[in-house]
Amino acid sequence: MAYPDAAADAPTGLDRALLVLVGVMVLGGMMSYLDATIVNVGISTLGARFDASLATVEWVTTGYLLAVALAIPLAGWATVRFGAKRMWLLGLSLFLVGSALCAAAWNAPSLISFRVVQGLGGGMVDPIMMAVVADAAGPARIGRVMGLISFPITLGPVLGPVVGGLLLENLAWEWMFLVSVPFAVAAIVLAILVLPPDPPRDATPVPLDALGMATLCPGFAALVFALSQAGSHGFSSIRVLAGLLVGTVLFVVYAAHALRTAAIPLLDLRLFASRAFAAAITVMFLVGGGLFSLLFLLPLYYQQVHGHTVLESGLLLAPLGLGAMIGMPVAGNLADRMGARVLVPTGALLVCAGALLFTRSDAGTSQVPLTIAQLAIGFGLGLVGAPTMGSVYRTVPPTTVAAATGAVFILNQLGASLGVSVVALILQDGGVHTAATTASFGHAFWWPFAAGLVVFAAGFLLPGRPAPAAGRVPATEAVPGSTASG
Repeated sequence: MAYPDAAADAPTGLDRALLVLVGVMVLGGMMSYLDATIVNVGISTLGARFDASLATVEWVTTGYLLAVALAIPLAGWATVRFGAKRMWLLGLSLFLVGSALCAAAWNAPSLISFRVVQGLGGGMVDPIMMAVVADAAGPARIGRVMGLISFPITLGPVLGPVVGGLLLENLAWEWMFLVSVPFAVAAIVLAILVLPPDPPRDATPVPLDALGMATLCPGFAALVFALSQAGSHGFSSIRVLAGLLVGTVLFVVYAAHALRTAAIPLLDLRLFASRAFAAAITVMFLVGGGLFSLLFLLPLYYQQVHGHTVLESGLLLAPLGLGAMIGMPVAGNLADRMGARVLVPTGALLVCAGALLFTRSDAGTSQVPLTIAQLAIGFGLGLVGAPTMGSVYRTVPPTTVAAATGAVFILNQLGASLGVSVVALILQDGGVHTAATTASFGHAFWWPFAAGLVVFAAGFLLPGRPAPAAGRVPATEAVPGSTASG
């Protein structure tokens, strides 16, 4: 069964207090997601500035995304232990410090290190934003609120290359990171004023899953490292094989621990017993992989295949953002009436159609069909994101919402890290700075196409249209451990 998503007497309108809270949280979330891709358009610039290869500069993006994935599980535990407002402010402060340090970087390794600091702050912000807003909205309003929250998740990464292009065209590279500073300060001040105070701490502290931290997080890092090195050294190299082996072993150890422990694991694998939840997580994993791989590919594609400037390549990504801006409110309004099972497969087909066009494009392809393809991809991503996020909260017991939120963001960011690594691997293997560039990009665009196909299939396992409010059972009567049949 699907878990009830509203009590009969739950508020159904989006009141002013809720909208103000959503606005404050979106400011912090948008800043984090914007900075995840703001450097994508400047990959070539940073490589030239620090005399670094694509395999090295890729870690300016991958290191940030991986740090986000590593911080999310800790954020879930720390929020329960210390309170959402405290951890939100700590995450924003870390992000602020990391941004300033990135602008002061003197070489590629220092920049990558400071991006990790920035990513740790961003990783704390994302799940707290979702959990706070979901709790304030209540199940009856979750679909519409997810439509609003999807703005930073989908639109922030899309706007990153556009903003980066504008900054690089008119200012020094440091401003790709300094631009976040005033927004971080504003987000901190508004959070102090608007967020409700944390409740008194529980006398019994929530224990940290130390074994989970020692296996799951390094497992992520080892896998992404192996993929990032495969393009330069091949899959037969010792470092790649070692990374894959270490990552696999750590994942197996973590899985055995998470399924057997009586305590709360870092990532609760038992939630995946719900078919609908597993489908939603799969969709969010592939949305992260497909979206971020596209945002890594497209600026390089426009610069190296079509010969556009940094600013032009950033502005040419605007149709992707425009499509997402149109698709997200449409999906938010329809999610509570139609359900994810209709909207997600439709959006996935649009993503596939747009990516397919790019696999067949070359230097002579007109910009008109490419623009239309980006509009379709953006609109499709908008139709996928909000309904999927809303369905997550309808397919798990109320007591596991925090764990489900952490799982969503961990898998979404891991998908983003792996997606960037996969397409960078394809480009390096094909020779991104050689005459084979066009063919290499054509091969790389098959990755988001394949991700869209899997999302299309998984979408049919998501919940259908929500039941009418009058017929819902109060959330307190849900039976923990049941699975959602959709």
